[in-house]
Amino acid sequence: MKAFAESDLKWMRLALALARRGEGLTRPNPPVGAVVVKNGRKIGQGWHRKAGGPHAEVFALRQAGAAARGATLYVTLEPCSTFGRTPPCTEAILRAGIARVVVGTTDPNPRHAGRGLRLLRKAGVRVDVGACGEEAAALIAPFACRMLRQRPFFTLKLGLTLDGRIADRTYSSRWITGPAARDVVQAMRRASDAVMVGAGTVRHDDPSLWPRPDGKRDPWRVVVVRRGPLPLSAQIFTDAHADRTLVAAPAGWQPACARKIRQTGATVLELPPRRFLSALARELGRLGILRVLCEGGGILAGELIQANLADELCVFLAPLLIGGPVGATGATHWLLAQAPRFQLRESRSVGDDLFLRLAPAGKED
Repeated sequence: MKAFAESDLKWMRLALALARRGEGLTRPNPPVGAVVVKNGRKIGQGWHRKAGGPHAEVFALRQAGAAARGATLYVTLEPCSTFGRTPPCTEAILRAGIARVVVGTTDPNPRHAGRGLRLLRKAGVRVDVGACGEEAAALIAPFACRMLRQRPFFTLKLGLTLDGRIADRTYSSRWITGPAARDVVQAMRRASDAVMVGAGTVRHDDPSLWPRPDGKRDPWRVVVVRRGPLPLSAQIFTDAHADRTLVAAPAGWQPACARKIRQTGATVLELPPRRFLSALARELGRLGILRVLCEGGGILAGELIQANLADELCVFLAPLLIGGPVGATGATHWLLAQAPRFQLRESRSVGDDLFLRLAPAGKED
């Protein structure tokens, strides 16, 4: 693996921070950030702000102007080399006279991977790949998942007590975690293209699922229901964003309730009961959704894990004990020898709570 100078890593970290500003805004495209540097000084920067708009490299090169000639471009993802809704970024880089391009990670699309790098090198541009490579790959993991598996990347968020409970025996969960953790969850919503819960969460908690503040995001709100009606008075059907609500239900589910839900502007998506969640994942992929944040409850969490759809666990562990029957995975359970295992990728304090980010054992970022 190539060793990069600390200055290269510094500028790539800035490009990654810029890219994160676009999370939740770029679907079905990935978030990308770019920085133009000359003589050790930043002369341009940009990030991809919305699908169909200019890419990060174009914003950065425009800001740099004529000074870009002979400069270095840092970009989190391999520059595109084909015509889509915008011209290829490789052409803009060559026109600008960039001398060196430092890339975080290559394009995960097998049809495009490495093509942009080859075009730049053939034209005489020095290209170095892999600066902050793990972080760059993690940033576009949802895009790679949709590209390679035709489904979104699922992040399962769990707010747990020390004894693994997500609510007390009356099903009350407000609030297990503290205000700092709840602020982090709002940021996670802004970085996601859809926020998903089970029907029980809608019935017991009546959540809005909308990020606060939304930062101009317009995520889908997905409710998974298997049986029984949903309350038409729920916020997700009565607020200003009802048209961003999608109810995923088995074919033939509650015809009268489904009709009334559609009248609110929400969508009812009827799916085959067999491999229900996998079918839902494919449909969400067709909508261009890259990242789904699943906020529970326990029944849905257990089903996601059982279906091998939980690509990442984000656990907020609160310092309290409540006991009772409402566990993290509902009625889903495993024998110890067959239990799904996870690897710790990140841990930090968030207020009085402990945040843990985990991936399924054996899965690479």
